[in-house]
Amino acid sequence: MKTKSDIENIAITALSLEAEAISNLTKNINDDFINTVYAILSIKGRVIITGIGKSAIIAQKIVATMNSTGTPAIFMHAADAIHGDLGMLQQEDIVIAISRSGNTPEIKVLVPLLKNSNAKIIAMVGNTKSYLAEQADFLLDTTVSREACPLNLAPTTSTTAQLAMGDALAICLLECRSFTNDDFAKYHPGGALGKQLYLKVGDLARQHTKPAVESDTPIKAVLVEITKNRMGAVAVVDDRKIIGVITDGDIRRMLESNQDIGQLKAEDIMGRNPKVIQHDELAVHALNMMRNNHITQLLVVRSDQYDGIIHLHDLLNEGII
Repeated sequence: MKTKSDIENIAITALSLEAEAISNLTKNINDDFINTVYAILSIKGRVIITGIGKSAIIAQKIVATMNSTGTPAIFMHAADAIHGDLGMLQQEDIVIAISRSGNTPEIKVLVPLLKNSNAKIIAMVGNTKSYLAEQADFLLDTTVSREACPLNLAPTTSTTAQLAMGDALAICLLECRSFTNDDFAKYHPGGALGKQLYLKVGDLARQHTKPAVESDTPIKAVLVEITKNRMGAVAVVDDRKIIGVITDGDIRRMLESNQDIGQLKAEDIMGRNPKVIQHDELAVHALNMMRNNHITQLLVVRSDQYDGIIHLHDLLNEGII
């Protein structure tokens, strides 16, 4: 049984080896890498990424990253390719073949078939003298000195290097395409990430009524308006223009400091500089405003007119937080 110290040292050694491997990749960002970027940018087809074993799993992740950042990509398992899946290859597609050794039987069978189809081949390989490296049009060198596995057998450091090189390639393509937040939102509409990129303040505000009173509204009526809408606040308006806000906190302070509240009106206790946000702002910006100002509600405006309230709970419910 390994001691606690042994386990810590093993983990640190593995991470150090993988970190060193990634750092060493910077030496391999060369003309072949740059020409790979240009080649992918110039095609009208897709990037087909293939591999076998653990490299196939890395290929799938790179495909997912490219698809989500504006570069159409498809995964093709190297073994399945030579049993029919090669039919997915179309004119003007480009192929990235990932392999540590570059000499696996499946790769040796697949490469001539790819060349017969006139597809350009990019080799992401850990052996620059291999069959795959020598047959490729461009070479992405992911050579590592050793695996993190103490037996130097299980693909660990080598697959980490492949993954990092794939990320570097995807990010270069993203930057070259001037990919924006709006583009990213189109490909990520689901989940909390998507909502941060597309959900607008107005989308949340329209889910509620618009609690509002006028400046001369009696306090009793203000209390009723706040309570029935359960937003923790009410806007004070004049011809739909916001002139103030009354929150639960304002009500509590009023009750603590006044013996007789029967004569008070909304204007007597309202805050006169409420925080407001435009209806077309992203909901995540509303969250940042709430955090920065230590508040739980924001008044929403549309063309300088009152358009509702959003509450911190709205953002919680949507998974923005």
